[in-house]
Amino acid sequence: MTELINRKRRFDLIAFDWDGTLFDSTQLIARSIQQAVNDVGGATPDESAAAYVIGLPVHAALARVAPDVQPEQYEALGLRYRHHYHAMADQLSLFEGVLEMLGQLRESQYWLSIATGKSRSGLNRVLASAALKDCFDATRTADETQGKPDPQMLKELMAHFGVSPKRTLMVGDTCHDLEMAQRAGCASLAVTYGAQKAHDLTPFGPLALVHNVAEMAQWFKMHG
Repeated sequence: MTELINRKRRFDLIAFDWDGTLFDSTQLIARSIQQAVNDVGGATPDESAAAYVIGLPVHAALARVAPDVQPEQYEALGLRYRHHYHAMADQLSLFEGVLEMLGQLRESQYWLSIATGKSRSGLNRVLASAALKDCFDATRTADETQGKPDPQMLKELMAHFGVSPKRTLMVGDTCHDLEMAQRAGCASLAVTYGAQKAHDLTPFGPLALVHNVAEMAQWFKMHG
């Protein structure tokens, strides 16, 4: 695809993180991590520590959040995490206003994509259940490319659309999202209602911090 030439707006490609950015899953993921670590005999991390590793590649996340769990236990830890997560996953939903915002962005002819730490099967499952499969033009998951904060995910999305870094925006709720954008040469927009707080996000130089989806939608209208 050739890159859009549109001087009235700053970006052509918007890449969204999923969990904690579009999907209200942060607390369940953190609780599932805590319960899984406890199940395999590790010291239960507090909620902020469990939330902080959301979005990282699985082994890196486990090593950080459960340093007393041995690598040979990671497979069992992953199974227990999935058990706890899927037991309550049907209670999750999009953040209020997400569908409307995505519809407005599509009407404005942005290319929309997802760059997530989820697995391909996990993302496909949740996109289908949320009736969102046709909302996005491309997606990348951690098990089919390099995990965050490696910039490969964003580089692949930009190559797919033929869009340069300066015309690409990454939207996410963790420093892993923002560091990925920084390393890819892209701008970022930080959301503060997900896994991490403003003080974790500001060192990576996002263009702005938004505190809810309504603020995000307004930011796109004014600055996107």
